[in-house]
Formats: sequence, C-alpha cells, structure tokens
Amino acid sequence: MREFSYKGALAALMLTMPGQLLTAACPPSGFDRAALDALKVSKFELADDARRQKLALALLPCLADADPRLRDGIAFEAYATWMRGNLLDVATRTELLARLSTTIEPDQPDGDGFRKPFAALVLSEVARTDRIAPWLTAPQRAALVDSAARYVSSIRDYRGFDPKEGWRHGVAHGADLLMQLALNPAVDRAGVDRLLGAVAAQVAPAGEHAYVDGESERLARPVLFAAQRGLLTPDEWEAWLLNVASPAPLASWDGAFESRAGLSRRHNVHTFLYALYANARDSSDANIQALVPGLQTAFKTLR
Repeated sequence: MREFSYKGALAALMLTMPGQLLTAACPPSGFDRAALDALKVSKFELADDARRQKLALALLPCLADADPRLRDGIAFEAYATWMRGNLLDVATRTELLARLSTTIEPDQPDGDGFRKPFAALVLSEVARTDRIAPWLTAPQRAALVDSAARYVSSIRDYRGFDPKEGWRHGVAHGADLLMQLALNPAVDRAGVDRLLGAVAAQVAPAGEHAYVDGESERLARPVLFAAQRGLLTPDEWEAWLLNVASPAPLASWDGAFESRAGLSRRHNVHTFLYALYANARDSSDANIQALVPGLQTAFKTLR
C-alpha cells in the first residue's frame, strides 16, 4: 500500500479548494431534510456501508449550517455515532482528517462562525479513533497536534450559546480536540507541550470577555489528562501554572479591579485554576494530585 502523505494531501487541498471545503450543499445530494431527520430517528443506521462512507464526506458542509438542529443535532451526532461505533473506514477518516484540518487553519474563512468550531469538534472524534486503535502515522499525528494547537491559539470568536443560533463554542470544541490528543500515549512530551501552550493561550483571552459557557472546565480537561500521563514533574507544572496565573499585561493583580478587562481576566484565570484544583484535589491518581502544590502557589498570586 502506498504510504499516505498527510502534508502533501493538506497542501493539495489548500491549493485546489481554498475556503471551499465545507461550502457545498447541505443537505447533501440524495438527502433532503426529511431524510436526514429520519436518519437521526434511526440512530444513523445505514445498512449500505459504501453509502455511509459517502454520506460521511457529503455531510461536511452541514457543520457550517445556521440551523443548530442540522449542524449539531444531525451532522455532528452522525459523525460521533459512526466513529464511536467504528463504522467509518480508514480511507474516510483520512479524508475527514485532511479536509477538517484545512478548515480550522487560521487563514481559512468561517462565515457565521460555526464552521471551524464544529470542524474541530468532529476532528476530536477523528483523533479519538486513533487513540482507541492507532491508525495514523507518526507524522500525521504530529501534524494533527500542530493543527489543533494553531487553531485553539488563533481563536478570537468567543461566542458560546445563542438561544436562536445554538452553539459556536470554539474554545470548548477546540479543547475537546486537545483533550483527545493529550490522552493519546502516542503523543510525546513535545506534542503535549504544544497542546499545553494552546490551552495557556486561551485561559484568559484579551479584552473583556468572561467565560460563562463552561469553557474553563473544558480547557482544564486536556491539562488533567496530560498530568495523568506523568510526563511533567511537579516543578514543571508549578512553572506552567504560575505562567498561566500571571496578571500580565497588568502590572499586578491589584490592577484587575480597575477595569472590566482586568476583572474578566481575573475571573477567567480563577475559574480555570479552580476547575483544575477541584479535580486534582479529589483525584486518586498520584500524577493528577501532583498538580495541587503548583495550584496552591498559583492561587496565592491572585490574592
């Protein structure tokens, strides 16, 4: 079998279809909305394997649809159901990997802001399949780590839930992708450091945005699972946590009470650290408990 070149495929896709990867028709050809609704009712069962593989690629544009029932309730649920049921073959997953990785690149367009967050969420399911039963080559996996870290670090759209439009949730969805990669024993220390850097970039975004849609808890998950692997020493964790807890660009945390941006930063950092602390303190895993001393030191800087 000829070895698949992830970087080559990605470059080719970006050259031939820039910005067009998820912009085709939704619902896809051969499936009107009623057919997709019926598919959901059937729990996405398709007896024809070839038809399922084809539909998995054809559903990609639905990840950018403005209707949350289609975008989230059908398209994403279909991908999650099929991949968790081991119903998408390696060829289909490889194609999904290439297309979705291109979609979340920082220079790609995002229309109304749904496309990238849901591409990242489906990529988390792709990454999970490799964690459960490895099928990516080492270069493919490393490229996915880089792609995920670039995406999360580049997020500037912090919209979460809207009662009419549903979820965007780029930070949380990106964190889910980081989590699956942090859990994967085939991702080495350098890869984990890359993932932790992406988490740190979004713990407290610049400006006045305060996380209220669970983003801090989701960002904590890849950190907890990275800690579980025991790759960092307690001293290294303390240094990382102190960097996260830095008041910069404020001169000190005292200045946080003088502006809305400062208050938001303090809220976001505190909520993130507390999410880590609550889990680490009660964990029975010694590697996760190793976070506690560094967290206690980091909390002292916020007083």
